[in-house]
Amino acid sequence: MGSSKSPSSPAAPSSPPAAAAEAGTHGEEAAPITVDPEFETEVQPDSDSALGYAESSTASLSSSILQYREIHGRTYQNFKEAEYWAPNDDKQNDGLDLHHHMMYIIHNNSLFRSPVEDPDAVLDVGTGTGIWALDCADQFPGAEVIGTDLSPIQPTWTPPNCRFELDDASLEWTFSADKFDLIHLRFLIGSIEDWPKLYRQAYRCLKPGGWLEHTDFTIRLASDDGSVPIDDPKHPYAIWNRIFAEAGEKMGRTFLVSDKGKNAEWMKDAGFPGPFNVEHYKLPLGTWPKDKKWKEVGAFNKQSCLEGLEGYVLYLAVKVLGWQFEEVQVLCSKMRSALANPNYHAYYGCSTVWTQKPLDS
Repeated sequence: MGSSKSPSSPAAPSSPPAAAAEAGTHGEEAAPITVDPEFETEVQPDSDSALGYAESSTASLSSSILQYREIHGRTYQNFKEAEYWAPNDDKQNDGLDLHHHMMYIIHNNSLFRSPVEDPDAVLDVGTGTGIWALDCADQFPGAEVIGTDLSPIQPTWTPPNCRFELDDASLEWTFSADKFDLIHLRFLIGSIEDWPKLYRQAYRCLKPGGWLEHTDFTIRLASDDGSVPIDDPKHPYAIWNRIFAEAGEKMGRTFLVSDKGKNAEWMKDAGFPGPFNVEHYKLPLGTWPKDKKWKEVGAFNKQSCLEGLEGYVLYLAVKVLGWQFEEVQVLCSKMRSALANPNYHAYYGCSTVWTQKPLDS
């Protein structure tokens, strides 16, 4: 499908690089983002730098899995009884790859924050287009890298040390115990009902001394300067927030995963003793930040959001909350207008949490 490869990844650092001064903090809420006083117009990212993998699917899968469900022209995974809210078509996958490049920038041109230097085995849970697993396999040619997902949307051509498996991470894992040096989870919001169960399975499959790392969002648009009228119930940003909050609660699968240190609490419940390394970020929607790094992040984030607007809310609004398709189209139109408004300095939250399985476990 429309997937991509990020710029060549440098060797993993021996210890995580320092967090950015703005928008990213260690163990505390992210600091406010300074607005660029000279900001007037949006600068769009060069998406060619983040798009480019060949379109493909895993040929060995049964035809029933490849016969995706279709909702108003968008396709969705059809894996057993698993329920995932986002489409798996080209249009949505391009946005995923933009998010991959965005996180690569946020993590200071690194694929992960855990201090893993020379892994033998790496697992990428919810691999999506497979871009993170492919980059990891390229960076560590001596490691076995496995990516799992509900949809077979990854490339058929891969490095010899990388493979993809169709799997539902919420079910029992079939990997052997003490196998992986790093288990990487990213962008699983709205798809997991029992987070401690998921983390327990990761704990079992990690080698003693192995690392679990999870990056995810909290879908709640906000602003530091009061420029986003989220208290106005008719504003598209407020409606957007309500859709994710209400649909997540109704499904029993929250979209507020990174909110108030929930990840670390769930990891502790799963048996990880800590310490828990936590970085919080504010992901701007647009190029309004003054800081160059966050201006670039905002450009990629806005482009990803614009490409994925309908896909983000279609299933949730229509199938979960009972909206009409026409109502979704109206909301997306209003969201595009809001995203084009340079007076709105909106962002949503994100966090990366990483912790280690004890060496003596």
